[in-house]
Amino acid sequence: MASINPPVPGRPYAVVTPSAGEALDAIDPAFVEATYKAHGALLFRGFGAGLDAFRRFTRSLCATAVINETPGRAVLDGTHAIQGVDGGTNAFALHPELAREPWKPDAALFGCLSPPGVGGETTLCDGIALAAALPSPVRVGLERRRLVYVMGVWPELLRFWFGTETPSDAQLADPARAVPYRFLRMPDGRIAREFSRPALHKPMFAPGPAFGNFLLFARFNNGRGNFPLLDDLSPVPEDWLQAIQTTGEALTAEVRWQAGDVLVLDNTRFLHGRRAITDVAERTIATFFGYLRFAVPDAEEMPQAPWRQGDFRPPLPPV
Repeated sequence: MASINPPVPGRPYAVVTPSAGEALDAIDPAFVEATYKAHGALLFRGFGAGLDAFRRFTRSLCATAVINETPGRAVLDGTHAIQGVDGGTNAFALHPELAREPWKPDAALFGCLSPPGVGGETTLCDGIALAAALPSPVRVGLERRRLVYVMGVWPELLRFWFGTETPSDAQLADPARAVPYRFLRMPDGRIAREFSRPALHKPMFAPGPAFGNFLLFARFNNGRGNFPLLDDLSPVPEDWLQAIQTTGEALTAEVRWQAGDVLVLDNTRFLHGRRAITDVAERTIATFFGYLRFAVPDAEEMPQAPWRQGDFRPPLPPV
């Protein structure tokens, strides 16, 4: 039977190791569920998991998956929604996967098919610990506030949600089907979409509050200090962003990959990122972003969310 080494200071994830010859997909699902709920971050090491084992494990944990539509991701198994990581070699700021969309996955899974020799470590941080460690003025400033994600649209997106590329004002105000955004027409005629979430939230299986959103990635990777916005549509103050980034980095742990490792993160609680990659050709990490079989969906999630009905492939943005 697999054994577990619980998190310790400086390592916020549990390490699960096999008994002699135990395969990853032979682990009792009840054990995985209980350990996931208890710790939120699990590194399965020593199971020698390849792509097929990774696929079977992801589907034992998650009922459905979502594709990350960011351009440049390799498709490792298109049938089962397994992709590679974002291209390039740059370091990535801490973020929950797809926090910029209303279908933020429950879980983010990573499988190491080929480890890097130097660099390319995956980083992670407990959003509960991050919220607790924030400077008091920043934490108080975020409490009871919401973040608003305002984005544009394109023809395929409108067709996806409305069945037409030219919805009327009446359709925008009262769509015929449930949609995860509020759509509105701007004074210049353009259509925008938006959704919002609490700046500090409750994770799925922990009391919280937790910090877990797109602020750090938008500011420190995309160079945007105005996405998302606060609920009065003002930017999050720059000194808050700098304090959050500094606090998160102080709490960040690294996973130095070994071949066959599988990392499982509660995406409602943990943020992840990466160190700069030295040689992109030697680092192959499989990714899977899914919705748990034992999920307790957030009350703010739209009813009958399509990403929980089947694998979800959102409309691709224009290149």
